[in-house]
Amino acid sequence: MSRKQLLIIASSAGVVLLLAILTLGRPLFKNPPEETRTRTGWNREGIKARYVAAQLREVDKAHSSLILSYDLSNQTDLDYRLSDGTGVVIMSRLKGDGSLSQEESIHLSYPVFLPARQRARLAIEISRAFPWPREDSRYEEKLKEFVKQRLGDIRGFVLFDEASHNQIDLPAVWPELQDKTQTGG
Repeated sequence: MSRKQLLIIASSAGVVLLLAILTLGRPLFKNPPEETRTRTGWNREGIKARYVAAQLREVDKAHSSLILSYDLSNQTDLDYRLSDGTGVVIMSRLKGDGSLSQEESIHLSYPVFLPARQRARLAIEISRAFPWPREDSRYEEKLKEFVKQRLGDIRGFVLFDEASHNQIDLPAVWPELQDKTQTGG
C-alpha cells in the first residue's frame, strides 16, 4: 500500500469518526427538554422553617433592625450551609397577590450550619432608620408602628439559595405580632 493510499484511508476514517462523534454526541450537548428544566426547579421540601420569635435591636442612635428567628429542620441526608452573600436572596411575599418583592434589604443575621436530619436556628434582619431615645414618651407607640409598617403588607418571606437550589419558606406570624402591638403587648 502506498503512502498516498494510506493517507486517504486515514483521512476517510477520521471524517467517519468525526461524523459519528458529532451525530452520537449531540444529545450530550443539547439543552434538556423544557419539561425537564421545569421539573428541576427549586427544592421546597428539603428544609422546613418554623417561626420562633421577633426582636427589635438598636443598631445605632438613628437605626434599628427587626430580627425574625426561625428554627430550620433539615429533611435531607446532606449537611447544609447558609451564609449571607450574592448566592442567598431573601424576598418578601406580599399579602395582596402573593408576589415576591425585594423592596427592602433583608439579610441573614449570621451564617447557619444545618447538619443532615437535624435542626438549627436562623435569623433574618430588616434594617430601617428609627431613632431610639428611650426617654421619649411615645417610644412604645413608635416601636409598634415600626413593626406594623415593616410587616403590614407581608405574608411571609422566602429564602432562595442559588448554590443548592433550595427554597425555604419562612412562615408569617404577622397577625400575631400586630395583635400584640395593637393591644400594647
